Order: sequence, then C-alpha cells, then structure tokens
Amino acid sequence: MRGFGADDSGLQGIALRGRQVLFSVIAEYIATGRPVGSRTVSRKYGLELSPATIRNVLSDLENAGYLHQPHTSAGRVPTDIALRAFIAALTEFPEIPESQQREMRQRIRAIFQKEPRAGEHGSLRQAGSMLSELSGAAAVVTASPSDGRPLAQLRFIVTKPEQLLAVIVFKDGMVENRYIRVTQQPTVSELERVHNLLADVVEGRTLGALREMFASRLANEKVEVDQLRAQAFELGSEALKRAPSRAEAVVIEGRSRLMELPEYGDADRVRALVRTLEDREHLVGLLDMTMDAGIVTVYLGSETDAAGDGEISLVAAPYGTEGKVSGTVGVIGPMRMDYARMMPLVEATAEAMTEVLKKKD
Repeated sequence: MRGFGADDSGLQGIALRGRQVLFSVIAEYIATGRPVGSRTVSRKYGLELSPATIRNVLSDLENAGYLHQPHTSAGRVPTDIALRAFIAALTEFPEIPESQQREMRQRIRAIFQKEPRAGEHGSLRQAGSMLSELSGAAAVVTASPSDGRPLAQLRFIVTKPEQLLAVIVFKDGMVENRYIRVTQQPTVSELERVHNLLADVVEGRTLGALREMFASRLANEKVEVDQLRAQAFELGSEALKRAPSRAEAVVIEGRSRLMELPEYGDADRVRALVRTLEDREHLVGLLDMTMDAGIVTVYLGSETDAAGDGEISLVAAPYGTEGKVSGTVGVIGPMRMDYARMMPLVEATAEAMTEVLKKKD
C-alpha cells in the first residue's frame, strides 16, 4: 500500500463526525451510484450516531456545499468539493500486483514493437484498449505535439493510383499515418531509393525541423537537376505539410463501457457524457495540464466539461522517455469512480509505457 499524499485541508471546519458521515456517503455512492440516505449510513457503516443525528449532519454537509439532493425526496450525493476532499484525504492505495504489472509491461511492449502499419494512432488505440479493459472505464491516450518530437523514419506505401500512405515513425515509438496525393505514381524501386535518401536526413530531426528543411532544399536550384532528390523532398514536404491538431491526436477507447453503467440510463447524463467526449479541445487542455504537472492528476465534474455541468471524472498521468513527456494516458468515468483503484492503475500504465518506450528508444 502506498499513499499519494494525505491532505484534509478541504475539510476545514468539518467536525470528526461530519467527516465520518461524509466519507460514508462517498463510499456508498462510489459503490452504488445512487443517492445515499441516513438509514443506509446508519445501517451499513457502523457509526455510533443515531439516525436523527445523521440526518442533521447530512443537512449541515449539504448547507456547507459537500452534498446535494438530486430530488427533494431522494438521498444525497457528494459534490465536486466533497470528492476532491475525499481524494486528497486518501493516504493508502492498493498496489498493483507485480504479476499484473509484468503482464501490462509485456502487453505494452508487444503493442509498440509491432510494424507501424496498424493504422493511424494504432499503438495509442491498443494501449487505450488495454487500459479500458483493465479499468472497466473509457480510456484516453494522447501524444505530445508532433512538431517537437524527433523522427525515426519516414516511409511511403502505395495504396491506390495517385495516392500514397506516408508512415511517420517517431523515436518515442508513436506512429502517424497520412494519405497524400501524387500526380505521378512512383514505382516500388523508386520508393526504395527515396527511402534510402530520406533515411540520411530524417532520423533524429523533429517534424518541424524537417518541414523547414524540405522547403529550404526544394527552393535550392541544385535540387532541380537531381530528380531523385527533388522527388524525395517533394514527397517528404507533402507528407509533413499539415500537422494534425492536438484534438485529432486524442484517442478515446471503451466508450461503450460507460454507456453500460446505471447512471447513464438518464438522457441528460448521456448528453453531458457525449458532450465531454466530443469536446476534444477541452480534453487536450486538461491533458496538457497533466503533462505540466508530471504526476497522476484527477479532474472532477465541471472541470471536465467546458459547459460546467458535467458529471464525468478524468484520471490521467504523463508518460515519456529521457525526462521528456511523450504524452498522457488516463481513464474517463463517472464521478463515483473508484479513485483508490484507478489512480494506481493509470500510474502503472504510464510507467509501463515509459519503460517500454525507453527501451525502444
């Protein structure tokens, strides 16, 4: 068991019995997803308080902003503030069993050692699929901006007449696929020579630096008399012309797992969920903050939804190599997420990705 750090500053002014009742409500809400009443707290959590006292404490906690009632006759559910205080007060988390960590590393290693033809963001999708499977929630994975990341290779594959697939392999193991149009289809032997020529200039340079280099070389009159070099630089320039937006690079796997949860039987909550998942720009902002923080980070409710009324949580962690952040990985789920389980699981996934990418690099 290992703590991420205890902090009860979010509960200042709340007496001990108030904290006991509040954490009992949160524990029950995480377990069931349903509003919690005083009888449930009294019956299941062994507090030496009368039902009447518990009702009074619940009312005080509601007035203080830690609980709210979805309906007048319903029990109470914790607010963002309560969940944040609960997470900060957690001191111990269950360790991921070593056997499971070993299996995760093996699966991640197999994912990133595959040939780079698995489709756009194929490695990220498969890593996300693994985390979604382990967590039972939706997983989100993204890479850091392409322009600042060094490449390992750039290759072209003939797909159909007047079209090539450009496969951009980064040194951190990530892969981007882009389709480009060509007026004259190169032959297999021509592409092989293009690959050999590009290999001398591509490896180790960032995407942004290569884009500038190709433009500079194509503007040089000497290239015009070297048909092969001109062809190689033109193909390279076309492949790297448009950097995908950060929003396009966000991969979400396992949406259907969320739809199966009881809280999304409500149409309004489904709409809020869909809005959160579709607002990629806002997600990118949260994931960028995770990269800056450098640690496992939790975003709750309104923080995950730019509209301010979402009921979704995001737990994310950065991964990378050689002290550089390559991207983020995390899980998206309801606010009643089991944070004590999800935070170590996300951290272990990020560590497995970091370890495998370091060895690959």
